[in-house]
Amino acid sequence: MRITRQRLQSVAAAIKPRISDASPTPYSWISNATPGSSTGKLAGKAIAIKDNISYTVAPTSCSSSILRDYNPPYNATCVQSLISEGAHIVGQTKMDEFGMGSTTSHLPSYYSPVHNPASPQPNEPPRSAGGSSGGSAAAVAEGSSWAALGTDTGGSVRLPASFCGVVGLKPSYGLISRRGVVAYADSLDCVGVLGRDIDTVEQVFEVVSQPDERDMTCASLSSRNKALEILKSYIPETGIEGIRIGLPKEITQTASSSLLDYLKNQGAIIQEVSLPSIEKALPAYYVLASAEASSNLGRFGGNWFGSSITDTVDKNGEERRKRIRTQGFGKEVKKRILAGTWALSADEFDNTYLKALYLRQLLRQNYQSLFRIPHPHSSHQQIHKDGKKGVIDLILHPTAIGTAPLLNSGEKGTKGSDEYSQDLLTVPASLAGLPSMSVPAGKGQDGWPLGVSLTGQWGMEKLIFRLGRVIEEWNKGQ
Repeated sequence: MRITRQRLQSVAAAIKPRISDASPTPYSWISNATPGSSTGKLAGKAIAIKDNISYTVAPTSCSSSILRDYNPPYNATCVQSLISEGAHIVGQTKMDEFGMGSTTSHLPSYYSPVHNPASPQPNEPPRSAGGSSGGSAAAVAEGSSWAALGTDTGGSVRLPASFCGVVGLKPSYGLISRRGVVAYADSLDCVGVLGRDIDTVEQVFEVVSQPDERDMTCASLSSRNKALEILKSYIPETGIEGIRIGLPKEITQTASSSLLDYLKNQGAIIQEVSLPSIEKALPAYYVLASAEASSNLGRFGGNWFGSSITDTVDKNGEERRKRIRTQGFGKEVKKRILAGTWALSADEFDNTYLKALYLRQLLRQNYQSLFRIPHPHSSHQQIHKDGKKGVIDLILHPTAIGTAPLLNSGEKGTKGSDEYSQDLLTVPASLAGLPSMSVPAGKGQDGWPLGVSLTGQWGMEKLIFRLGRVIEEWNKGQ
């Protein structure tokens, strides 16, 4: 790997400095990392974790000023699972504040934005690593960690994976415990895994994907076993011959024709399908996610959670809370809290929030009508309007609308909408609670990485890994 000044800067930017150090260096706090073990499934493997996943060795700040002094009393279940299997936790990675962003540039003033390390040429203008798990993706892409945990609410693992040229998995909702993960939107949040290849991602996923009675959203062992039984009954145990792949006609961006031909030559059956509700997924997502965030972030006001501010000592309770939240939250977080509060208001609840819920349910039904593999939690299979049962096993489309954008590329007043549009192709799977994985798939015309997303039925990660490995082989020849 060519080591350039730009690559070194990207590594430094991805890792969160220890705020308590007087003169922090990029790696000043990694000496406090968990050392790992010589035994276990992940013995000695270097794994980074996103800064919204509780880790007792250092503050879990969500890259926010309001939580800069928060020290969690316990490790998140997923972190403890890694440690129990011998993983070496090398540190925490930067993120968009509270997971709200697609660029990992919504950060406190004492953090620098994360630069994408996948530059095809030295001295190019810096590009975004994606978000909100951009720090995790950059750390993996550069090689400073073997794997990383991120969180994915509407694409926050898959988008950075595509931009940085690594593999990023958002699992089925509920397969990885969220105990110890700071919530953004409870009905959407998933812990995800990033790695340089699918074998790495699957190895970490198998360790952290376990039932957890302390998380009411975590899937039971019986649900997991049922999903495996269904997969075995519908799909051959090896290869992709006969696997049916759907290409949504509503998505104008298409995967490489060379890739599609390669999959056909391997025996896959590729056909066009329709997901009509996908076109309304993005606005529905931002209504629902912002509404849930406005509720979840209400707890941060300096009483139980949230840094106190010294000049509020003599203020009354309400004034003190207002000052702490005003100074502690960044612009993007405050904007989404306001949007969510508005959507939940009496005047807008029926017209905005309930309509978004309806669109989400419609999208879920659209997905289920396409899959020939039934949902493990459903007693019957969805039927098309024309009376046909589902006909595909997986859905394939580009992960992002393009390659990584330049950092700070949006003009004043347009950056927000441009950034939101980056999530266009990732939010549908999140709204449906389905597993989706971004796999590197060649380069764009500008030489930067591209990724394709594979989305499957709930609990069908093993099928996604199988097709992903075939795409991985194709990508090696590009």
